[in-house]
Amino acid sequence: MRIGVDVGGTNTDAVLMDGKRVLASFKSPTTADVGTGIVRAIRTVLEDSGAMAGEIESVMIGTTQFTNAFVEGKRLVEVGVIRAALPATTSVQPLLDFPDRLASAVGSHVYLVPGGYEFDGREIAPLGENEVLEAARDIKRKGLRSVAISCVFSPINRAMEERAAEIVRNELADVDVTLSSDIGRVGLIERENATIMNASLVALSKLVVGSFREALKELRIDAPFFISQNDGTLMSADYVERYPVLTFASGPTNSMRGAAFLSGCGEAIVVDVGGTTTDVGVLVHGFPRESAVSVDIGGVRTNFRMPDILSIGLGGGSLVRDDAPLTVGPESVGFELTEKALVFGGDTLTATDIAVAAGAADIGDKSRVAHLGATLVERGMDEVHRLVEEAIDRVKTSVEDAPVVLVGGGSVLITRPLHGASEVQVPERSSVANAIGAGMAQVGGEIDRIFSYETDGRDASLAQAKGEATDRAVQAGALPDSVQIIEIEELPLTYMPAGAVRLRVKAIGDLSIADRAMADLAIDGGEAGP
Repeated sequence: MRIGVDVGGTNTDAVLMDGKRVLASFKSPTTADVGTGIVRAIRTVLEDSGAMAGEIESVMIGTTQFTNAFVEGKRLVEVGVIRAALPATTSVQPLLDFPDRLASAVGSHVYLVPGGYEFDGREIAPLGENEVLEAARDIKRKGLRSVAISCVFSPINRAMEERAAEIVRNELADVDVTLSSDIGRVGLIERENATIMNASLVALSKLVVGSFREALKELRIDAPFFISQNDGTLMSADYVERYPVLTFASGPTNSMRGAAFLSGCGEAIVVDVGGTTTDVGVLVHGFPRESAVSVDIGGVRTNFRMPDILSIGLGGGSLVRDDAPLTVGPESVGFELTEKALVFGGDTLTATDIAVAAGAADIGDKSRVAHLGATLVERGMDEVHRLVEEAIDRVKTSVEDAPVVLVGGGSVLITRPLHGASEVQVPERSSVANAIGAGMAQVGGEIDRIFSYETDGRDASLAQAKGEATDRAVQAGALPDSVQIIEIEELPLTYMPAGAVRLRVKAIGDLSIADRAMADLAIDGGEAGP
């Protein structure tokens, strides 16, 4: 048996699963003390199911802690940024497009040193080891404990980044070092930005993962736990301590994986209606479609793996204003819904109140919204459905109608057929799809870099890329014998010589724990590789 937990901005959800069966589920408002909320959620599903703590083989947790911390610019540490690129890139400095508040939070400790590669692996210049050592000593004098290292075209050759990291670690004891070749894809600035993000969050990651460990210890659960990442797979606790940015957008991703599992649909549009936002995305082979463009996080451009998710300000806690025209959201009462909504005795008109007045939901005290006029309620429901239909239209890649799966606690807001949907499915236990997605018990690894088919040959290049993706999946906690390649993308770069091809390879495997029933959770093509 295993437990899946998803800690959202509004609710903390938990499920207890045995193979494909969901034995118990629980949803409650997220607490300011996240650990306390997790303990309560897990304890409740154990009590409701009659299961004992000793029967739990693994725990999977999804969290928005790191996304929120970076976007809000809170609980970040200052970072020493070393870029190996001189004499190139002098016109584009690190942190150039960071908003002032985030640049201030991570500090302006930037060091440009000789080094870097051309697209085909030739050196721009040898690594300036003396300059790296001087930078490390200055970082030490400043008392910084986290370092981000980037290098031009390091996804092709990471040797300079690894050597620079070795020099830094020899000079600073117990320093946290993040290499850009471990985080992002080809594209120096976006990859470097993601590396700095990660470095600024590593200290917080250790605290958060530590709080998860303490929560499980309090519950006397002596089982490995994993954190969900944003491609619908899981990471070991140790892995997420080093790479917290890989959890960005993992909340909606969990919901999409849970939606695929509950509905049996591997190809569909998922609409996850929460308490604060509605996240809309597309399932491809049971996994979220990835974004093909640079993603903006808190005003900073990045190019590391992110799901293609459209978020709109619509949820159960969305404020409803009877203006001309009537509006629903984007402001929300969030986790204070049970205190501020009319049906719970509050004085704030929310989307939940409109749904209860319309007879779409049986939540709270219906008599408290009996005074709402029929016209107001109808206009409110019209606006809710218009917002969802518009979001569905924006994520579609074809004019054809597509199947839609509704999940999330706020899915009760949707009561009518949706334009653009060939069918609308609301699976059983859809309100806790996010926690089920967190418990889907597969881990992944990905490689995305440029190879030279002319020099190395296509077969050798593909074999190397598959091997590296497999190694990354194993490092993240996958059972080696279970790893399969599920996606290969070849993109010839015609503007570059030497048969340059960008290869992206994704591997998926089962958790390296005794529960072999995990393999049954693969859905609709998710376990077969090309």
